[in-house]
Amino acid sequence: MRKIIIVVTMIIANYVLHAQVKTPMPSPRATISQTVGLTDVTVEYSRPSVKGRTVFGDLVPFGKLWRTGANSNTTITFSDDVIINGNSLKKGKYALYTTPKAEMWEVKFYTDSDNWGNPEVWDEKKVALRTNVDAINLNSMVETFTIGINNLTNDSATLDIAWEKTMISLKFEVPTQKTAMESITKTLAGPTASDYFGAAQYYYQSNGDINKALEYVNSALGFVKVGEDAPYWQLRMKSLIQAKLGDKKGAIETAKLSLAAAEKAKNDDYVKMNSDSIKDWSKK
Repeated sequence: MRKIIIVVTMIIANYVLHAQVKTPMPSPRATISQTVGLTDVTVEYSRPSVKGRTVFGDLVPFGKLWRTGANSNTTITFSDDVIINGNSLKKGKYALYTTPKAEMWEVKFYTDSDNWGNPEVWDEKKVALRTNVDAINLNSMVETFTIGINNLTNDSATLDIAWEKTMISLKFEVPTQKTAMESITKTLAGPTASDYFGAAQYYYQSNGDINKALEYVNSALGFVKVGEDAPYWQLRMKSLIQAKLGDKKGAIETAKLSLAAAEKAKNDDYVKMNSDSIKDWSKK
C-alpha cells in the first residue's frame, strides 16, 4: 500500500510540475504578411487595447520614443529594397519605433530588431531610415492597436498604424518593375550554367538518366569563356558522372582538371576528394 501511495504521489507531483496555467495575454501577439507587387512584407507586433484610458499624450507620451505596440518591439521585414519618402531602405528585418506627436509622428527603422520594448541604449548608427508622417484624426474609436498594409498597387502600399482616434499612413514603394524585368530577361535568355549544373546534379544523385546528366554538365561547362578556368565543382561532377558511366579513363582526366582548379582556388575539400577518386579509379 505504501508503494502505491508513493507512486501516485510521484505521478501527481510530475503532473503539477509540467502543468501550465493558460490565460489570455493582455496584448495578444499578431503577425501580418502581405505581398506587395513581388515583395513580401511581414509585420510582427503585440496589440494592446484602450480599455478606457487616454492613449496619446498620456499612456503614450508625446515626443518620446515608443515601441509602437506592447511587449517586445514591433518588427517589419521586407524581402526587397523599398523606397520610403524618396529614401532607400535595404531589404531585411527592422524594429519599428515611433515618436508620436499631436500633428506628426517620426518613424524609425532600427536594425537591432531583438529588444524588449525600447533599447536600453539607443544607437543612432542603427537607424537605417527615419521619416515623418502626418497624424490623422479619426472619427471613430480603434479600441485595439492595429497595424495594416493597405492601399495596394503593383508598385506601392501604405503601412497604416491606428489606435484610439489617431492613425498614420506611411507609403512605401517596391521594385516590382525592376524585379519583373529581370525575371523576364533571365527567362527569355534561356537556361544558365547553374540551371544545367543543377539538372546534371539531380540526375546523378537521383540515379536518373546518367547520359542526360553528362549532357547537362557539358552544357554547364560550355558557358566557360576562352581563357577562363572551368569551375572545379562542375568538373568534379562531370568526373563522377563519367565514372558512373564506366568511363574511368575520362573520369580520371576530368578529375585531374578539377584537382588543378581546386588547388588554384585553395579548396582543400575538393583537392582531397579529387585525389582520392583518382587513386580509386586508377586501381580498376
